[in-house]
Amino acid sequence: MAARSKARKRALDILFASELRSESPVEALDRAVAEGDGPTNEYTSVLVRGVWQHRERIDEVLTRYAEGWTLTRMPAVDRNVLRLGVYEILHADDVPDAVAVSEAMGLVRELSTDDSPVFVNGVLGNIVRHKDALD
Repeated sequence: MAARSKARKRALDILFASELRSESPVEALDRAVAEGDGPTNEYTSVLVRGVWQHRERIDEVLTRYAEGWTLTRMPAVDRNVLRLGVYEILHADDVPDAVAVSEAMGLVRELSTDDSPVFVNGVLGNIVRHKDALD
C-alpha cells in the first residue's frame, strides 16, 4: 500500500473514532501524537486538520450533492470517507480529482458496505463535475 493510501486510512481511523467519541479529530490526533501513537506520515495530519478546518463547507457540499441522503443517514465510514474525498478534491491541489475518488472508493470497498463504493463514487463524481461552481 502506498504511503498516501496508508495516511488516508489512518486519517479515516482518527475521524471515525473521534466522531464515535464526540471529540474533535484534531484533539484525538494531538493526543495520539503526544502518547507516541501518532501517525508516521505527515499527510495524515494534513488530512485530519484540513477536514476539521473545512468541516462546515465540506458538510454543506455533501448535503447538497448526496442526493436523497442526509449526513446522519449515511454510514459513519462512508460519511468520513466522503469528507476526506471532498477535502482532497477542493483543497489538495497536489492530488488529482480522479485519485481522490479512487482512493475513497478503495477505502469504502475495504471497510464499508457492498453498496458503499457505488454511493461514494456517485457523490464524489457529482462533486467533481460541479467543482468549478464550488470554488
